[in-house]
Amino acid sequence: MRNLKLLKCLRSLELQSPGCPQCLSVRTDTGSLLIASQFSITEYDPRTGQVLNEVSLTAEDYLPEDGEGVLVGIQDLPEQESVCVATARGDVILYNLSTNQLECVGTVDSGLTAMSWSPDQELVTFCTGQETIILMTKDFEPITEVAIHQDEFGEGKFITVGWGKKETQFHGSEGKQAAQRKTAPALLWDDHRPRITWRGDGQLFAVSAICSQTGARKVRVWNRECILQATSEAINGLEQPLCWKPSGSLIASTQRHPNKHSVVFMEKNGLLHGDFTLPFAKDQAKVKELLWNSDSTVLAVWLEDMNPGDDGNPNTYIQLWTVGNYHWYLKQSLHFGRDPLKAPACVCWDPEKPLRLHLLSQGWASYTYDWGWCTDRSPGDDSQDSANVAVIDGDKVLVTTFRQCVVPPPMCSYELQLPAAVNLVTFHSQTQRTNELAALTADCRLHIYSQGVLTRKLQDKGTKNKSHLSIHSFLFLHGLETLIPFWGKNFVCGVISSQVQVEGHVISLCHSLKSDTLALQLEDGQIRRVHWGECFSLCICVEVKEDECCIQLYSFFISCQVVSLWCCLQVASNISSFVVYGEFLLLTTHAHTCRCLHLTTMSIRDLKAALSSEATQNDESVRKVERGSRIVTVVPQDTKLILQMPRVLKSYEDAFECMRKLRINLNLIYDHNPSVFLGNVETFLKQIDSTNYINLFLTELKEEDTTKTMYPCPMSAACQSASGSGGGGKKKVDTVCDALRSSMETLDPQKFCLCILTSHVKKTTPELEVALQKVRELRVNPPTAKNAASAEEALKYLLFLVNVNELYEHSLGTYDFDLVLMVAEKSQKDPKEYLPFLNMLKTLEPNYQRYTIDKHLKRYKKALHHLSKCGEEHFTEALNLVKDQRLYIEAMQLYPSDSPQHKVLSVAYAEHLMEQQQAEQAGLLLWRCGEMACALQAFVSCTSWRHALAVATHIPLPPEQLAQLARDLAGIVEGWGGAVHVLDCEEAISALIEGCAWEEALRLVSITNVAFLESQKALFTRHKNRLAVVREQKAKARLELIDEDGPDCADAELYSEASSVLTGSRIGSKYSQSNSRISTRSSKNRRKAEGKKHSLKEGSPFEDIALLHALIQIIHVVDKMREEIHSLLKALVLFQFDMLASNLQAHYSELLQLMEKGIPEIWNEGLQQGQTLITGPNSTANSIMASFQQPRPSRVHQQDAEILIPPKMRQSVKWKLCILK
Repeated sequence: MRNLKLLKCLRSLELQSPGCPQCLSVRTDTGSLLIASQFSITEYDPRTGQVLNEVSLTAEDYLPEDGEGVLVGIQDLPEQESVCVATARGDVILYNLSTNQLECVGTVDSGLTAMSWSPDQELVTFCTGQETIILMTKDFEPITEVAIHQDEFGEGKFITVGWGKKETQFHGSEGKQAAQRKTAPALLWDDHRPRITWRGDGQLFAVSAICSQTGARKVRVWNRECILQATSEAINGLEQPLCWKPSGSLIASTQRHPNKHSVVFMEKNGLLHGDFTLPFAKDQAKVKELLWNSDSTVLAVWLEDMNPGDDGNPNTYIQLWTVGNYHWYLKQSLHFGRDPLKAPACVCWDPEKPLRLHLLSQGWASYTYDWGWCTDRSPGDDSQDSANVAVIDGDKVLVTTFRQCVVPPPMCSYELQLPAAVNLVTFHSQTQRTNELAALTADCRLHIYSQGVLTRKLQDKGTKNKSHLSIHSFLFLHGLETLIPFWGKNFVCGVISSQVQVEGHVISLCHSLKSDTLALQLEDGQIRRVHWGECFSLCICVEVKEDECCIQLYSFFISCQVVSLWCCLQVASNISSFVVYGEFLLLTTHAHTCRCLHLTTMSIRDLKAALSSEATQNDESVRKVERGSRIVTVVPQDTKLILQMPRVLKSYEDAFECMRKLRINLNLIYDHNPSVFLGNVETFLKQIDSTNYINLFLTELKEEDTTKTMYPCPMSAACQSASGSGGGGKKKVDTVCDALRSSMETLDPQKFCLCILTSHVKKTTPELEVALQKVRELRVNPPTAKNAASAEEALKYLLFLVNVNELYEHSLGTYDFDLVLMVAEKSQKDPKEYLPFLNMLKTLEPNYQRYTIDKHLKRYKKALHHLSKCGEEHFTEALNLVKDQRLYIEAMQLYPSDSPQHKVLSVAYAEHLMEQQQAEQAGLLLWRCGEMACALQAFVSCTSWRHALAVATHIPLPPEQLAQLARDLAGIVEGWGGAVHVLDCEEAISALIEGCAWEEALRLVSITNVAFLESQKALFTRHKNRLAVVREQKAKARLELIDEDGPDCADAELYSEASSVLTGSRIGSKYSQSNSRISTRSSKNRRKAEGKKHSLKEGSPFEDIALLHALIQIIHVVDKMREEIHSLLKALVLFQFDMLASNLQAHYSELLQLMEKGIPEIWNEGLQQGQTLITGPNSTANSIMASFQQPRPSRVHQQDAEILIPPKMRQSVKWKLCILK
């Protein structure tokens, strides 16, 4: 709800030159203007009125002296400190601004018709007289030349899906003849010159040219390599203007319809995408050019009347258009009249300052306009003020009274229709009259309105002959006689009754209702105070000093150009919008917060400190707002602060509707950026606001990431993959369903009832029982909302989503027979199929009833759970169920360990284990439950002699039978005959019992405790990591030695002892010099050197060999513990230390997996190969060098060769117990 306000108009009439301007460019580093005419190139500074450089184009015959020469383009080149100019003759000229010299860098014989540089100034495009496009580098080296008119559509050719021909499609009110209508040729006033425009990122450019076959204009889009991408569709009435929006989304042009004149927009594929109508009658005006400003917020339209006046000169206009909420507003209309010398010759936007417009007239007058955004609101602070905000829209003023209603633009409370386009609006600054409005139109007329009714209209005689282009501010004070406009440096009061010269340009003014004081702000930030008496005589006070400044003055003046200026002191720079209400300053920041500051209690330093620091957590003066929010106004004597949110608030709704119509997979809404979607789920639901659409979105969900399959992103950073974030490890469908259901249950569970059911059904494991329970809740507690779904509607919807038989089975699993009947009645089932079964179930005891249902549904675990509650009389049935479905572990958890049922289940489980050839574990279960004889048979069958003897002693067996048992076991298991000697005396038998039950177990516990395993794990990891570091250091050193001294050969002993050839040990150690010649040393020293090889000291020459030895020892020690761990686990299970056994089994398993994974990394394939050097008569220099460059450990002698072979772990040894989790 902002308007464009003219902050300053700089007019310069000092420039005089022959001819008339043809091209204009802005020099970015100095801000001066580069002007090219048919005679010369001129650099002119409009601020000082001085000509900085000028060179003639006719002196060296680049242009004819008769003034008939034509220039087709000009471009400032800051890197080269030059200006590039192209002539219609075909010359490309560089004018060096430093040396003031001209250079012709190239000539095209057929002539040039257009020139355009890419935004990065790396490429330049020319259109020639032969209707070709030449693409060159910035050094004018040709890249390619192609014809403008191509028969092919381009690389972006559309795919035909077989929906029929154009002649058979619907064409609206135009009828079928529209399909057969041929494209009309270009309009008579078309200059037939091509137009070139680049996209803001420099990747694409578009060319508009007259088609040689049809005579009509076509737009073609080319990429940076000058490869055709797309060709526009046939557009009747397409005109010459062409300008690509810098943000890259749309290409603007103009089109003349039979009944209107429009600015149209095209996408990069050549298809039309939106338009708006110019406020002119048919054949009244023609558009000469379209110009986007650098930040794509304002579109300038340069027009000229088609019918000249009596003097033969047409009117010329420049209009500034902006867009908001998909509505185009005409914010400024500049009329230049019929004087040919005042008509614009060249217009361009400043490349650095987006809202600065440069204009050069035919009479060499220079105009520089600085625009700014402002919100025109009523200044009242009482309850009579309606909190009015006025928005300019061409010849209308859209007024919204926020005290009565809050409506988003372009809607409003009422419209004011004026006879001409409006440029400025303001509200009355007198108490009780702040609802009155004054509007200044483009024809310099003032219109006064009160409550929407025109009360007075006037045109001041003093302003009639003034250039209206420089009127940029006025205040509506006590009456019409005190209306104050501004002309640059002149300050005028009333009906030109008096005026005062001001030193500097006035860009803003503000009036205080309380003190009746008027303040001016100058361009340099100074603030001046204005006093007037009864005769309205004016005086300018001295410059306001910081120590003289008061809060009262600040409270009614805030800078419009630089956010928050106070006496030339910048208070804050992170403000996006602000408004002053009484003693309070309300503002929004770029950190997306809204702050309220009490001005009367704050000094300037306090204010600056408050705005520069972050708010505390409990600061009530700070509120979070949506990104991009701006303050519109404050409702006086109320608690309303009106903010305007960005258009993105409707993005989900628009995107969903567009995707639905174009049959785009709706998964893309989530897949495009999962984290953003999950963070805005409530926004998504509120904007879609349709249960049908939400259900459609949910039913289309699938695990596939459409950004990788159906719609892959052109660049890896273009979108955030659904597989990369947003789910937290969960599946995509489950994540979206849970997020949507949670928000829907929070917002309105009755409204989104059907959507909630869909979210349950759509999950990867459908939650049908939960959905049926919600239907049951609806039946028990019917919804009270008007449009809420009833239980019958919800059930009918579920039957639509799920197969009726499947839903019937799940409804039976809820144990709610009323719900089962509801589902059955809605289905096509015959009552004879289900009524007898349901009646039988109703006669059963509740737990047995649920058991019967679960068994029918094959939910055996639940059935066992319910059956265990039915009493001992049903235990036999439970035992049969356990045996049939093998639910031994689940069953044993349902009964106490000291109960007879637990014992029976243990025996049954042991029998099952015996069948599975797991007799030892079966024996443990039998021993624990007291079945000693069966346990003994189980241990004997698996030759577990220790457990067998322990059980035999516990029975107890007679000594003769016990001794015979020991002999039999010793005969079966070779090497265990020592047990017989132990059984020769009673003390030995007692010692064996103690050894099997306690001492042996305690010994194994002391050896294989968890702490020992952890220490082995840490030692293995440390040696493995250190070995990787040592290998990396030696590889680096080896490369350095190869570069400096030649290859370092491990077989250097083959050479003379006096040679300087170094051994492999030098590569890894600073002691290599002393270890390289060990052949001549004594045997004692050799033994000492051999001992040092296995030293783990960091930096030692053979540290890698020592590390390999240590790692092998750790692996062997840990691997040999398999049998010991297995015995300990059995002992722990026997005495019911299941948790300790599970913990030990898990730690040992983790350590074994770590070693198995580390062995291939430590003993890699190149380890043994690196020890063999490729030498001999068949080797070459390259092969020997490659052999040297292979990574290898230090020189390994023959006795240490086994360390190069990876150790083997005994995978065949089974040590785990399956009865442990």
